[in-house]
Amino acid sequence: MNHRASASVALLAATLVLGGCKEEAVPDYAGTGDDRTLQKLRQEVDRVNQGGRPSQGPEATRGDPNANLAGLAAGINVPTERAWELPSPNDAVRLETLSVKLTGLDASHSVKGSGKVSLTSEDLFFRVQLMTQNVGGAPLTLDLDGAKLFGAEGQSYTVARDAQVVGGTRPLRRTWAPDERTDVVLLFELPPEALRDDGLHLLLQGSGGDVRIPLK
Repeated sequence: MNHRASASVALLAATLVLGGCKEEAVPDYAGTGDDRTLQKLRQEVDRVNQGGRPSQGPEATRGDPNANLAGLAAGINVPTERAWELPSPNDAVRLETLSVKLTGLDASHSVKGSGKVSLTSEDLFFRVQLMTQNVGGAPLTLDLDGAKLFGAEGQSYTVARDAQVVGGTRPLRRTWAPDERTDVVLLFELPPEALRDDGLHLLLQGSGGDVRIPLK
């Protein structure tokens, strides 16, 4: 499933889980594939909302390519969020006059915002937390929207737009006053095997040149 299809199923699934839709807003599906998955998901959510335990039987997922994603969105068999050990050494780098230090890494199948909105994916949302401080004597304006993850073989991953809106720092273009310090959270969506890449690193772009921060 491509990311666009995953996000569509996940957004609807999240809405159903949260009880945000009235029953009549979700049509009765009699088709196959995605339609059948959504029908099963709606029935499962209704049952759980009435006090039942989540079903984990194999019959609920057999032969259905989207069942794993639906189960993740419904909170069934969701792997726990995994925190990643920071690399050593972990020195601050300079992006123009901005000092940037890696302070946290974790991966999860779901991203939750401050409200009721959440996103779920069969891939992983990789959360990179940075401490930033303008160590110059003048205000500094930077756009971190161009941040990318790179693997050892050159594969790259851009900021996951939807996930960034839901659970990351926004806007990514901002101005730091002199001595201003702030946390920045960047979110990327990537396949699990990408996190096994020992050469994984973060690239940040500045007008005075790019900087790379090793993540493993």
